[in-house]
Amino acid sequence: MPDQSTPATSGTSGTSAASGASGTSGASAKRAISRRRLLGTAGASGLALGAAGGAAGYAAAPTPDKATPLTSIGTDRVMFHVKHQPGITTPLQASGHLVAFDLAAGAGRKEATALLRRWSDTASRLMAGEAAAQGDTDVTRDAGPSSLTVTFGFGHSFFARTGLEKQRPDALDPLPDFSSDQLDKRRSNGDLWVQIGANDALVAFHALRALQKDAGDAARVRWQMNGFNRSPGATDRPMTTRNLMGQVDGTRNPKPTDADFDERIFVPSAGEPAWMANGSYAVVRRIRMLLDDWENLSLKEQEDVMGRKKSDGAPLTGGGETTEPDLEKTDADGKLIVPINAHSRITRPDQNGGAAMLRRPFSFHDGFDADGVPDAGLLFICWQADPLRGFVPVQRKLDRGDALSPFIRHEASGLFAVPGGAAEGEYVGQRLLEG
Repeated sequence: MPDQSTPATSGTSGTSAASGASGTSGASAKRAISRRRLLGTAGASGLALGAAGGAAGYAAAPTPDKATPLTSIGTDRVMFHVKHQPGITTPLQASGHLVAFDLAAGAGRKEATALLRRWSDTASRLMAGEAAAQGDTDVTRDAGPSSLTVTFGFGHSFFARTGLEKQRPDALDPLPDFSSDQLDKRRSNGDLWVQIGANDALVAFHALRALQKDAGDAARVRWQMNGFNRSPGATDRPMTTRNLMGQVDGTRNPKPTDADFDERIFVPSAGEPAWMANGSYAVVRRIRMLLDDWENLSLKEQEDVMGRKKSDGAPLTGGGETTEPDLEKTDADGKLIVPINAHSRITRPDQNGGAAMLRRPFSFHDGFDADGVPDAGLLFICWQADPLRGFVPVQRKLDRGDALSPFIRHEASGLFAVPGGAAEGEYVGQRLLEG
């Protein structure tokens, strides 16, 4: 797992709580109103209000004429019609779904065009906090947008199915085999890929269900995976997220403020093929973490594997999380402080010819096997302008001797071309399907 994940969202809000039932005394009513106002402004202040929200949750439900206002978690909206599709640079969300579809037998370009029209319309509506145009299930009738994002991509096989082979980008050539791969083909690849993220699990599920219904007879689900991250407001300060190994994960992720960010992550507006202008390529990997083995290591052994302190993500050579590690520094015995096979050493861009990718993952937990071993890990998603210059060189180097490799297993994989965002009145992929 390259050490470049997206930072977690910066505690944007607490949880809205119900006020007291009717008949509350004047002083109690004032306290209830004060608490409600405080919760409603949590996003702006960044305060940690989990305890207050939890306690207030036992109060009587609000009466219809005294509904509790949405906190910023519910009201936050991400725009659909933008230059780059949403869900790429959007801050990490608390709940996510990844789903791949295959076009149905006999379906081709015509059916795919109609499907992308429907999907784009539904995504635009749901991201605005509105109901789907047809057959909405009312699951989110009383919810806000909750930072919902929907992102669409095309797999290698899509182009043959639609007669668009000449428009298939070279960057979409299949990924090479890696020695650590134990891939399940049934949970890999696909004609179409959809990424859904939201800060409310019901909002995310509602979008998943609506898009699956929209597929109708045109496409069927090939595979689907569910993920999660820390909820906004769950920490007392903005910080890089942690993975299920307890490690700070994503310290060296490229940032939109970097001068070369767009060059590394997005296809240029004058790039090839033309329909991929302002788009990106997503590598998707289901990475199982062998947590029982990992948790049997001592703290020092875990930190040596990563090359960073578990407490705050700082390099073993000292400083804070963002301090550049001194890779040549040795201890009193002349031994490298950051081991030669430490994960953070191997994944550094300056150790890989400048290769970099924007990691934006979700954690997953799909229960336990017959021996009680957790089926858990990382839904690894990384974005780059060209996977042959981003993901591939880093993964090849990891394949040759990453200290983390014995504790993870790559079980599914996909590569998808994600075109630029749709302008007002357009649908995603229109320049490909109607070009």
